Amino acid sequence: MAPPPSRVPLPGTPFIRLYAWKRWRELAHQNAVEAQQRQLMALVKAAEGTRFGRDHDFSRISGVVGYQSRVPLRTYGQHWDDYWKDSFPSLIDCTWPGKMPYYAVSSGTSTGKVKYIPCSQQMVESNKNAALDIFVHHLRNRPQSRVFDGKSFVLGGSTDLTEQAPGVYSGDISGIAAKNVPWWIRKWYFPPQSLTFLTDWEEKIERLAPLALKEDIRFISGAPGWLTLLFEKLASLQPEGKRRIADMFPNLELITHGGVSLNPYRKRFEAMLEGSRAEMREVYPASEGFVAVADRGPQQGMRLIADNGLFFEFVPVEEIGKASPTRHWLETIETGVDYAIVLTTCAGLWSYVIGDVVRFVDRSPPRLVVTGRTSYMLSSFGEHLTGELVENCVLKAAETIGAEVSEFSVGTRFGEGGGAELGHHVYVVEFRSSVSERPKMAAFEQAIDAALATANEDYHERRVIASGVGAPEVHVVPSGTFAAWMKSQGRLGGQNKVPRVISDATVLQGLLDHVGRLPTDQTTES
Repeated sequence: MAPPPSRVPLPGTPFIRLYAWKRWRELAHQNAVEAQQRQLMALVKAAEGTRFGRDHDFSRISGVVGYQSRVPLRTYGQHWDDYWKDSFPSLIDCTWPGKMPYYAVSSGTSTGKVKYIPCSQQMVESNKNAALDIFVHHLRNRPQSRVFDGKSFVLGGSTDLTEQAPGVYSGDISGIAAKNVPWWIRKWYFPPQSLTFLTDWEEKIERLAPLALKEDIRFISGAPGWLTLLFEKLASLQPEGKRRIADMFPNLELITHGGVSLNPYRKRFEAMLEGSRAEMREVYPASEGFVAVADRGPQQGMRLIADNGLFFEFVPVEEIGKASPTRHWLETIETGVDYAIVLTTCAGLWSYVIGDVVRFVDRSPPRLVVTGRTSYMLSSFGEHLTGELVENCVLKAAETIGAEVSEFSVGTRFGEGGGAELGHHVYVVEFRSSVSERPKMAAFEQAIDAALATANEDYHERRVIASGVGAPEVHVVPSGTFAAWMKSQGRLGGQNKVPRVISDATVLQGLLDHVGRLPTDQTTES
């Protein structure tokens, strides 16, 4: 049978505790390198008879080196053009054996282009197994946990699926997961099924918030930005003095978050969690597969899941796009290096460049942090700024003026051909509280500029020494602007993310046009 093996426990808290104990012992003794070798060879063996397997001579592959010599790196577009486009949506024995039952619909964060990511039944099982690992680590940290005595609130996208062909469905990855939830788990789930199909995010929050306050919520999961909106809505329904999470959900034990960095939202979460016994645990679920789960404390990295139907490769980010990039795997990775992560999966993705950038903080067991996306690079003028660096500098600049950033995006505006205007970076920033004083805004702009110049030699060279890059242009927008913009794009809530770095000029212009339609007394340009 194709990987990964199902390890879903029987119903009931005692069985889950027993499973968690056994799984933890297994992880404690796991050799991740050996586990990855087994995963790769199982995947190759399973797909030998597919069109992809025949094209790449899978029957002759005996190890990692042989696999990498036969299978080149591919992007989504290359998978689509070479193997999926002609037969979509009925992919049969194409890149994975059998008929593909699901497609996870994913919009590119910085481009907005829709992608259909194959999701096999084996991948559904893989995602279930990864979700269980969340509770394995939680129960290890809290042996007396009663997290299963109440409800689990999953703040995802719409679970409504579109039937692309008979027996073939597409939709949000949370919808695919919901369709495959065992009956015995549903009693622990919130929201009720009747509300999970809602596509209007604002309506969903309006209807879910008052219902949630009536439930014994023990676990909450979602993207940080959307969770903050939920908690703010919940607080607005409470009387003064009862607006902390500890007051609303006194038995809450666990909040999982992922998809984007928590850093811009960290202070708000800390304030909301004051007095609560809930712990926060970062997770790394991608539409292509579930990569990692935090097994230790906050900001200590996430443990890569090495035995769950995925094989991982890592390419130094500066080599992405080269003809023959260096392809590392767990045996050869180093800590402190930014890698583009590459997945081979039990849904027929083969050395697939998903666009995320990670950095290992430990090798044994392998733990990583997500530092951005390959598209989250500002290098329009050779400045080579990572998304992580830009984010850190924006947050640092906000601290210098005593402000707190809610959301922001940055892109590039190029100078007019032959004109005197220099190309420069354009920031759209939404602060938690209004910041409209021009001296403060000028200080914020200068602080971003100085922080980047101090932290990055290339930026300093082009901005300060060569004077070939203009000063940053900052647009300060009122609270709610980014939510309104995302809504106008049909991307409010769920798995969608506010793009930190916008590489597509059309997307950037769309955001600036949206800002330009705001009343002039609500925006500030410095």
